[in-house]
Amino acid sequence: MSGAIRNDWTRAEVEALFSQPFNDLLFQAQTLHRQYFNPNEVQVSTLCSIKTGACPEDCAYCPQSARYDTGLEREKLMAVDKVIEEAKAAKASGATRFCMGAAWRSPKGKDMPYVTHMVKGVKALGMETCMTLGMLDVEQAQDLKAAGLDYYNHNLDTSPEFYGDIITTRTYQDRLTTLANVRAAGMKVCCGGIVGMGEEESDRAGLLLQLANMAEHPESVPINMLVRVEGTPLADQAELDPFDFIRTVAVARILMPASHVRLSAGREEMNDQMQALAFLAGANSIFYGEKLLTTPNPEANKDMQLFQRLGIKPESHEVHETEQEQTEALLEKVTEAQLDSVFYNAAS
Repeated sequence: MSGAIRNDWTRAEVEALFSQPFNDLLFQAQTLHRQYFNPNEVQVSTLCSIKTGACPEDCAYCPQSARYDTGLEREKLMAVDKVIEEAKAAKASGATRFCMGAAWRSPKGKDMPYVTHMVKGVKALGMETCMTLGMLDVEQAQDLKAAGLDYYNHNLDTSPEFYGDIITTRTYQDRLTTLANVRAAGMKVCCGGIVGMGEEESDRAGLLLQLANMAEHPESVPINMLVRVEGTPLADQAELDPFDFIRTVAVARILMPASHVRLSAGREEMNDQMQALAFLAGANSIFYGEKLLTTPNPEANKDMQLFQRLGIKPESHEVHETEQEQTEALLEKVTEAQLDSVFYNAAS
């Protein structure tokens, strides 16, 4: 079985993968997975909500939208020193990547000094850094890269055809433009979508086709399962068949064999057997901790217990010499006194 990286998949090919017998699909995905990764290692990330609620977008799945009454309390952007403390705790718990998410349509000019200080502070801990802040222009992407940001997350969410049923306040092209700005700045891309929103299997194929035919595959591909939140338009959406979720993971692995495929939102509703099947299908990254932005996530010790039962180890983050030099340079620039002095007390 060839494990060559392709960027020219056809819809017919992707839909044919989805229609394979389940066992054949998992066998193909696991075989390719072993060509690129240790099958018994999983990359562990922690996600911290650095600014919660009051987002002007109308994403039908999102409890952070100001348009829906979900009982979520609005919170200001966290102080930089608080974010660094969260990152230290995440590292102590075994996370190698620290992801920071803000409920914005896009960051404003006044926000950028604070988020770049966060990146520098987390980077100085020797962790990989990731942010999701909404849409970015060229200059914002360059500023984040200069601060040392490794990954930027900006999901496509679903297929172009189904997208308008879920979001109307930004276009599909808006998302693609942000991803292009991230790539042009030299950062790695974290981009995936959500399944279980009422889409058809053809829409899952359409989403993965978009990702797999990018000029460069996203280095990280989060596959989220809808978390139904009371007050959002998708609160009463029917549950997704677990096998349909596993199929999506497996097809993502086959189409993008060198990318990390991440189990993201929805893991709280997955039993251990379903997560084990997802790892067999090629998932090799998880968000770790008690909360994924504003929705529940399996407790950290439960994840480690499952890893032990499955013989899985967290993937290590190797700090290379050039990266170590960059870290030391950041430490010189970001002193504890500087971090303690940077606060953000105004509502966004």
